[in-house]
Amino acid sequence: MSNKKPKTRTTYRRIPKAKGPTQADKADRHILYERAVQCVESEIDMVDETYKTLRGRKAITLREDFCGTANTSCEWVRRRKDNQAWGVDLDTEVLAWGKNNRVNALNGDGADRIVLMNENVLTVKTPPVDMILAMNFSYWTFQTREELRGYFSRARDCLADNGILFLDSYGGYEACREMEEETDHDDFIYVWDQAHYNPITGEMNCHIHFKFPDRSKLKRAFSYNWRLWTLPEIRELLAEAGFKRVLVHWEGTDTKSGEGNGVFTPTENGEADAAYICYISAEK
Repeated sequence: MSNKKPKTRTTYRRIPKAKGPTQADKADRHILYERAVQCVESEIDMVDETYKTLRGRKAITLREDFCGTANTSCEWVRRRKDNQAWGVDLDTEVLAWGKNNRVNALNGDGADRIVLMNENVLTVKTPPVDMILAMNFSYWTFQTREELRGYFSRARDCLADNGILFLDSYGGYEACREMEEETDHDDFIYVWDQAHYNPITGEMNCHIHFKFPDRSKLKRAFSYNWRLWTLPEIRELLAEAGFKRVLVHWEGTDTKSGEGNGVFTPTENGEADAAYICYISAEK
């Protein structure tokens, strides 16, 4: 799901269907994902500034759970010469892609300060870190209170004494709808597909598809089996896991456009939007 509010669907001129490999055949799903879903620069801006505000100093060490291509870890080590990152993921294919295309692309300028680990976030052992990030709703893979509280407790144990766990979350009354949302990226269309939602269990199945001007499609480039967790549930479980203070950072509104302004501020009062994305900080 994109961190940006969806644009109005546009129709671009489609090129005639050609013989041979299609644009979907030649597309790299990881690059498409990074372009459509991630904005690592603004994400690192947020956690870096928030940590300094809450702790009075700059963070140095970061662990990126469910790290995927480790794009966020790479952005972290680019920020300062002493920053270090650990990326943890169970998917060997995506870790290999991230190492070859993101970490190695640093050309030694930070590559030696990133450690990629093909391990389970529930059992991985890393040095105590200033920050742990679990973004893009990845922790929603834990679908019971016991499982999610267990992950939060384990993350807390892996933080340094003044460490902070950062999460993102989305909600609003469209979050539990079975629907598709399309966003135009000029040379492709990103499709967020909320394919199934069970209101009794909170379980949801979501997919990411991509469409191209030559009419080819990359169906189910990524699929997720999640539980749609609410903010009150997440905050309660973080408190039960032992975190001292949990803050929800809500995005402000641009007065001219009426859309999000990219500035996230701690608050106890959110707006009843159809769809929102926010950040959560949990202090050890």
